[in-house]
Amino acid sequence: MNLNGLLCSMWFLLVVFCVDAASATADDRNSDAGAKAGVEMRFDGAKPKEMPPGVTIAETSGKGKPARWEVVLAPDAPSRPNAFGITANENRGRTYNLALVAGSSLEDVDISVKVKAVLGQEDQGGGPVWRARDENNYYIARWNPLENNFRVYYVKNGRRKQLKSAGTKLGRKTWHTIRVVMRGARIECHLDGKKLLTVTDETFGDAGKVGLWVKADGQTLFDDLTAGLPK
Repeated sequence: MNLNGLLCSMWFLLVVFCVDAASATADDRNSDAGAKAGVEMRFDGAKPKEMPPGVTIAETSGKGKPARWEVVLAPDAPSRPNAFGITANENRGRTYNLALVAGSSLEDVDISVKVKAVLGQEDQGGGPVWRARDENNYYIARWNPLENNFRVYYVKNGRRKQLKSAGTKLGRKTWHTIRVVMRGARIECHLDGKKLLTVTDETFGDAGKVGLWVKADGQTLFDDLTAGLPK
């Protein structure tokens, strides 16, 4: 294996770290001894115009034209030099663009990501996904600068339902931080360090994947995606 291959492999091990679930019991489903995978992705170990290892692209209600997700050079990224996101997108309406982290599996979760809205006539912004069973079933919290709001939803069988919304007016094309903490059925959503949404929902009670989400034609960049058990 050459040096580049070795570095890429080491970087992937840092991105997703899993605990073997073979001996897990019902009592430790959500403990460090259970089938869990934490995530820490800075996107700086991958080359621009490539996909980061361990990330799977998917769509909810796709129309056969998947958005282009890739690593990009981003001089203003919170952790330079790279960010990751959508750079080309022809989707519309209720198509939701997803990037899921393979191997991630968390029930109670503390997930955080930096978000920068770049383009989009119909929609902009986005946010993190958690407890995702697949591309049609998951929770999502997202910031939309076109609508000046911050919302939490679930998507079940491909259909989205809003759980709560808060108005917010933030600078466009600058980086903002979304953080979500879910314990049991309680969801707390933070934007730039302020807790704006609290809701209780039992739609998805099991562990699932984490990832990123952008609606319709949005072009959005992400950085510093982290997810683990709440403290």
